[in-house]
Amino acid sequence: MRVVILTESFLPDVNGVSNSVVRCADHLVEQGHDLLILAPQAEGMPADYRGAPVVPMAAVPMPGYAQVRIAATPRVLLARTLAGFSPDVVHLASPINVGYRGLLAARDLGLPTVAIYQTDVPSYAARYRLPALEPLLWQRVKLIHEAATLTLVPSTSSMNQLRQHGVGRLHHWGRGVDGRLFSPARRDDALRARLAPGRKIIGYLGRLAHEKQVADLRVLADLPGTQTVIVGDGPCRAELEAQLPDAIFLGQLRGEELARTVASFDVFVTPGELETFGQTIQEALASGVPVVAPASGGPIDLVQPSHTGWLYAPGDLAAMRGHVADLLGDDRKRAAFSAAARAWVAPRTWDAVCARLVQYYRSAIASNREQLAHHLADPLGELLGWEGPRERVRDLGLDRRPRQRSIAS
Repeated sequence: MRVVILTESFLPDVNGVSNSVVRCADHLVEQGHDLLILAPQAEGMPADYRGAPVVPMAAVPMPGYAQVRIAATPRVLLARTLAGFSPDVVHLASPINVGYRGLLAARDLGLPTVAIYQTDVPSYAARYRLPALEPLLWQRVKLIHEAATLTLVPSTSSMNQLRQHGVGRLHHWGRGVDGRLFSPARRDDALRARLAPGRKIIGYLGRLAHEKQVADLRVLADLPGTQTVIVGDGPCRAELEAQLPDAIFLGQLRGEELARTVASFDVFVTPGELETFGQTIQEALASGVPVVAPASGGPIDLVQPSHTGWLYAPGDLAAMRGHVADLLGDDRKRAAFSAAARAWVAPRTWDAVCARLVQYYRSAIASNREQLAHHLADPLGELLGWEGPRERVRDLGLDRRPRQRSIAS
C-alpha cells in the first residue's frame, strides 16, 4: 500500500516519537510498501530514509524548548502534498500540531487516518507551570482523535484516559524492542570499571526535561556503594547537573554504545509519572536490567512487581529508594529479576508490532471506504452536492503533483 507518515518529530531528533516512526518506516520499506514521511524542518534532517522521501515542513522552535518545533505549513499545501502522493492511508504520529493540520488535509481528501496517541501533552502543561492550558490542550487532543478514522493507544492507562475524555474508536498498539541490540550479552565490565569501579550502577535513560522528573533521583544519591549514571540530553541538563552533582551525565548515546551502557546498569530507575508507554523500560528489560518506576501510565503494563522490577506509588520517593536498595542489596534476587525481565519482552519484536500496525491500516481503509460508500449512497448527500475524494481533489486544485519535495516555505 501507499502510506504517508506525518510526524511531530523525526531524525536527527532522538525521542520516543522519532524512534517509533523510524521502526515503522523500516518495516514498511522492508515489506515493499511505498512510503512518504512529512516532518517539521530541522537541521540535519535527511532528504530520504531508506529510499522513502522525507518532506520538511516549515517550523519554528517552541520558546523554552528548542527541540520541539511548531509547524507552520498551510493546510492547503499539506493537502496538495498528500494528493500528489495519493496514499491509501495517513499515519499521524503523536498528533497535536503538525498532526492536526495533516488530519484536516487528509479529511479534505477523504483519506483514512490512523492517529497514534503517544504523548500526554495536556498533562505537560502543569509541569511547565501553565495549568490554564491543560483544558485547551485536551480539547485539541479530543478533536484530533475523534476525527481520525481510528486511534491507537500504547497502554491500558492511555486507553482509560482517552475514554474518560470521550474519545472512541480506540485500539491497543504497543511498541517493539530490538532484542538483538538490547541484550544482557552487551554488559561491559570494562565500562563498569571506568564509570563506577567497585560500585553498583543506578541508571536512567531518557530526555532531560521537567516532565521526566529526573531530579527525583536525588533521594538515591547517598545509597552506599552506588553510582548514578544518566544517559540523555534535553533542556534541563544544566539544572539537573547542579541538582545531582554526584551523578555521571553521559549525554546522548546511540546504537551499540547505548546498548552496552544500558546492559551495564544494575538497576534502571525512571521517575516520570506521565509516560504513556515507556520505551526505555522495555530496552532496560531486554538488557536484563530490573526496573523501578512509578505505578502510573505505561509502566503499569510493562513492569511486573516482584518479578521484573518494582512499582511505587507516584510521589512516594521513600518507596522508590527502598525498592532500589532492595534490588542492589540482593544479588540473587537481582539475577532472578534480570532473567525474568529478558524473557518478558522477548516476544515484543518490532516486526510483530509493525505487522499488527499494517492490519490497523487495512481496518482504517476498509472503515473509510464504508463511510464514503454510505455518503455516496445517501440521497440527501447527493442533493446537497456531496463529492467523493477524487472530485474534492480536483475541485481544490490539488490534483497536480508538487514540483518540489520541500514544503518548508
